[in-house]
Amino acid sequence: MTIPSETTAEPATVTASADSGGAPVGRSPGQLMWRRFRRDPTGMASAVIVLFFILVAIGAPLISMLYGKDPYTQYGQERPDLLNEFGYPLGANGGISSEFWFGIEPGLGRDVFMQLVYGIRTSLLIALVATIATTLIGIVIGIVAGYVGGRTDYFIGRVIDVLLSFPSTLFIIAFMPVLENLMVKPDEETPVWLRAASLIIFLTVFGWAALARLLRGNVLSLREREFVEAAKVTGASPARIVFKELLPNLWTPILIQSTLLLPALVTSEAALSFLGVGMIEPTPDWGRMFLRGTEVYTDDITYLMFPGIALLIFVIAFNLLGDSVRDAFDPKIRR
Repeated sequence: MTIPSETTAEPATVTASADSGGAPVGRSPGQLMWRRFRRDPTGMASAVIVLFFILVAIGAPLISMLYGKDPYTQYGQERPDLLNEFGYPLGANGGISSEFWFGIEPGLGRDVFMQLVYGIRTSLLIALVATIATTLIGIVIGIVAGYVGGRTDYFIGRVIDVLLSFPSTLFIIAFMPVLENLMVKPDEETPVWLRAASLIIFLTVFGWAALARLLRGNVLSLREREFVEAAKVTGASPARIVFKELLPNLWTPILIQSTLLLPALVTSEAALSFLGVGMIEPTPDWGRMFLRGTEVYTDDITYLMFPGIALLIFVIAFNLLGDSVRDAFDPKIRR
């Protein structure tokens, strides 16, 4: 009984197939979406770049094995020919050479290329888990608020308003040390898993509200449609209406928002690490590379360039990919 909403799909078209001698062949909305996406060069190029970053993150251990170095070894401390007495690379451009492709880190002398590769892995993993959790919570709360309505919708709406107006970054900066003092003894180091879990929880708590508000508005519109009323008349349970009638018509905004949310969370994770409340040593992380780069940029600008360029390319590619996916789903909104 489910029918597509006006903003999420369009009727399947009938085209002639050369393989069948001109016989009409129907195309589903998914096939039409994929066909429009393939014809968008910006979207395809962005998808290739995003896929490249994902493959690098997944294959970081293999890259390390083939490259012959890791992000933890302090090569500059082991070899006196790599750093001068002030801790800066002796080679030109931050020590870039055939041995160290992106140079070495000032001070400790770690390999910049491997720090960057494993930094992608760290930032992307945290952002991906937070995106999945944020999306799931946003879907559940948005659908409940829009479908149930009444006091439930009012209460959820006020919670969303508070979260959207809350200074999340300041809260995380202030509360992260408190959380560590509660869970870690003064004479112990903060476990890496605790920082990662805390970042995921905080990013999720402050991230689901925008998606929930968007889905709530869509559900409020869909629940008045004829196909939902017909399902109620036939005695369909609320669960069946939600999963069979409403949810299939919400996949487009869910997919688009998730695509745009992931790069935003990558940037947020890097920013929190830059501010000192994200990942800690010795875990490779883009944010900490930015922090170290701002400390040495006057003498070694090269170290700051690599994470900056990588993050810029990743965020732009993912945002363009989200725009292309949105346009492919609904060509009416194409600019």
